[in-house]
Amino acid sequence: MQVNRQWRIARRPAGLAKESDFEWHEEQVPAPGPGQVLIRNHYLSLDPTSRAWMWQEDTYLPAQRLGSVMRGVTVGIVEQSKNSAFPVGIGVTGALGWQDYALTDGASDFLMRLPGGSGIPPAMHLGLLGHIGMTAYFGLLEIGKPKGGETLVVSSAAGAVGSLAGQIGKLYGCRVVGIAGTDEKCRWLTGELGFDAAINYKAEPVFKHLRAHCPRGIDVYFDNVGGAILEDVLNLLNVGARVVVCGMLSLYNDVGGSLTFPAGPNNLLNLMQKRARMQGFVYLDYLDRADEAMDALVSWHKAGKIRYQLNVIEGLRNAPMAFNKMFDGSNRGKLAVKMS
Repeated sequence: MQVNRQWRIARRPAGLAKESDFEWHEEQVPAPGPGQVLIRNHYLSLDPTSRAWMWQEDTYLPAQRLGSVMRGVTVGIVEQSKNSAFPVGIGVTGALGWQDYALTDGASDFLMRLPGGSGIPPAMHLGLLGHIGMTAYFGLLEIGKPKGGETLVVSSAAGAVGSLAGQIGKLYGCRVVGIAGTDEKCRWLTGELGFDAAINYKAEPVFKHLRAHCPRGIDVYFDNVGGAILEDVLNLLNVGARVVVCGMLSLYNDVGGSLTFPAGPNNLLNLMQKRARMQGFVYLDYLDRADEAMDALVSWHKAGKIRYQLNVIEGLRNAPMAFNKMFDGSNRGKLAVKMS
């Protein structure tokens, strides 16, 4: 019997997810029916939003049922197909879950074909390209609308999305200030990635250093964390500023099965006083423009104008162990699992 290994949700975590919140399961690999394709996953993306998908309430996607395969974006190859849009042998990416094999109709899992003959390594579609690249590209350019000479601040700047958003901001002529959790990450941002300044939020008073590094105020804030850092940034917004709400890392683990969030920023009045805009989004809003983002990101990367880092964990068995690296500060760049 050909075995499909899976991680399923066993319970709703309280605080950081534990391995006991997941259940290892093995079953026979299914065969595709009419209109379906069978995909062999090669890489699994680990993303902070996965923690929110474990809540009992809906997010921008329906809540996952206990006992269901843990949702996650993967890169894989079509092994069997009864769908002419996805022939055998092509590379694909989609929300196919924490499992070796996935059966899909191509629509319900946001399945997309990977460009053939590009020479781009498959795992790159979980880092620079795919949902990560689209999130950074459209979040910053469509909602943040950066202009040359403006000041852009990025939180969780050493993460997969933040590191790309900051570099795109530099390409558009912004002064870019990143916020990260270690001195080593801050050095990476200002050294290799070209940020103008970086703040270690665990060792330095954020508001004081934001004021020092943003002497002309803040025009665009790419927010991945929410919480106290969002409040600090709101105090320094310029007239007409744009706040891009991409994620809320500081909150995902604060709910234990129900949405009982801590109090939010108490200075939202600044949005009115500064005639600023604060807008959330998800990359799914821009799926019909995926090629635009991919073409730009590949072009910038080939020209040496943008860099990315992929942190690959070996083995599907290790996915729950690696999951909290996104929250404990030990990860830099894009975190992924190689399904071996």
